[in-house]
Amino acid sequence: MADQAIRVRWLPVAAIASFVVFVVLVLLSAGSTLGYDYSAYAAAALRLVHGQPLYNPSVEVAGGFLLFLYPPPFAFLVVPFALLPGSIGTGAWLGTMIAVFLAGTALLPVRREVRWLVLLLGGLSWPLAYSFKLGQVGPLLFLLFAIGWRWLDRPGRLGTAIALGTLIKVQPAIVLVWAGLNQRWRTIGVALAVMAGAAVLATLVTGPGTWSDYLQVLRQVSASITTPHNFTPGAIAYQLGVPEQVATVIQLVSTIGVLGVTVWAALRRPAEVGYMTAVTASQLLSPVLWDHYAMLLLLPVAWLLERRQWWAVLIPLATATPVVLLGIVPAAVYPVLFWLGLLGPVIASQASPAPLGLARQEPA
Repeated sequence: MADQAIRVRWLPVAAIASFVVFVVLVLLSAGSTLGYDYSAYAAAALRLVHGQPLYNPSVEVAGGFLLFLYPPPFAFLVVPFALLPGSIGTGAWLGTMIAVFLAGTALLPVRREVRWLVLLLGGLSWPLAYSFKLGQVGPLLFLLFAIGWRWLDRPGRLGTAIALGTLIKVQPAIVLVWAGLNQRWRTIGVALAVMAGAAVLATLVTGPGTWSDYLQVLRQVSASITTPHNFTPGAIAYQLGVPEQVATVIQLVSTIGVLGVTVWAALRRPAEVGYMTAVTASQLLSPVLWDHYAMLLLLPVAWLLERRQWWAVLIPLATATPVVLLGIVPAAVYPVLFWLGLLGPVIASQASPAPLGLARQEPA
């Protein structure tokens, strides 16, 4: 008991130290890449303010500088930051992303010790530090997914969290599939109402053409298998020398597998497991999977650690900042980690399966 008390006492110290040291280290070494993604958000927000088109229809490859690939309503969120002077706006946005990650960690419905452990692992995580450096929206999605998890049986909060996540990036919409399979109609109704309201506002300000521009840009960057630095299973296979057609088949098989696991978990596992599976699937189904997306794997890791599945610490430790900086993390590790995050809660859950085809309904 004394050893356990010592571990609990020092865990917050170790967590805060790892978070401060490694995040600050990565931010200070960022150079010209500091706020790389935020620059694209801010540029789109300023175009919105000045009545200019949000999207550049000439782009062909994802990941380019100042390339905005997000739904139109997201630009409204960034306007207050974009109106600040350059470096101040960047700093405010990066500080906000750090704050929302910390808020998301505090809201995780797990034991206090597990929250500190998640912060410790997050501090060591290269994907999280890299996300901060770029000013990427991953921490904001982390907060919204954590809100949905904490208030899983509160349709208003859950539906709003799903809607906001979808308005920031399209991928979280897969969580609505989980909600539908669980007959959570009020949650879906809230989500659709929030998204419809935001879409109407965006359309009134930017015009209906902005949506066709958005879809056109997405179509033009859809050759994801050949996108540089993409970490989907198919893209990794292509980078390893597999012909593009074969790599495309590999990606298709992975996509079908992810969808199958997501549907099966929604129907046959407890609601919390199905939700966590859908959250992970929202990233693994993305046609372009950047390495910093792996920061969201801290969510299934937290679920697993809450149930004393201690092997889960290996998921974030596999891409810890010291390991990545040494250059010994092969690209193929990332899709493996995502699949572990997808299957881990499904396999670890010990609840009796529900009869096939009978989804659990939304609580009254």
